[in-house]
Amino acid sequence: MVITPMNPASLAFDLVIFDCDGALVDSEIISCGAVADVLSRHGVPTDLNYALRTFLGRPASAVTDAFTEQTNKPLPDTFVSSWREYLFTRFEQELVAVDGIRSAIEAIPLPRCVASSSDEERLQISLGRTGLLPLFEGNIFSTTMVKHGKPAPDLFLYAARQMDVSAPRCVVVEDSPSGVKAAKAAGMTAVGFTGGSHYSVLDNTETLLNAGADHILKRAADLPSLLREISADGR
Repeated sequence: MVITPMNPASLAFDLVIFDCDGALVDSEIISCGAVADVLSRHGVPTDLNYALRTFLGRPASAVTDAFTEQTNKPLPDTFVSSWREYLFTRFEQELVAVDGIRSAIEAIPLPRCVASSSDEERLQISLGRTGLLPLFEGNIFSTTMVKHGKPAPDLFLYAARQMDVSAPRCVVVEDSPSGVKAAKAAGMTAVGFTGGSHYSVLDNTETLLNAGADHILKRAADLPSLLREISADGR
């Protein structure tokens, strides 16, 4: 699909901030599936639907906290390492970019960055594996860089400061309710993205709207036209 490039002067924004998992790379169904598998192996029966509802857009600490809360046991020494090894193996075998996202990014003539709940190693692996890393090199921000992760606004505000753009001039593309809440708390425009494969398993569209999403985007290829519409309508 050919996407017509845009004139940056016609847009209401100076920066596009992308979540990574579920917005750039189609990883949520893989990562939440891996969480369900590893928790189940360690005595916490978990299915994919529960993992998607509970851990979507959340940092790794949410998973380890769930283990200790439900078992009242200390976290096994091998838990995190076995989970990450299993996850990264599945990424190598299965991970792809969100359909249409590269062309959409290349058609938007604005600075861009990533602001994700994932740690830096995982971001490098995810973006590298899908070929998106060169589009964001040097502008990748992890929750490990701030005190409070999503749904707190800290990460998005940090990213905006690093990119030297004021919060009201930022638009955030997010697939999770916690990310949408973070964007709104930061004073930014929030686009709730529902084009990831995990939305075929658990449709969170209503939850995104309830979290405060200003707009819903079903296909990544439609992002340039959505930004045009938002700008023309004054948001």
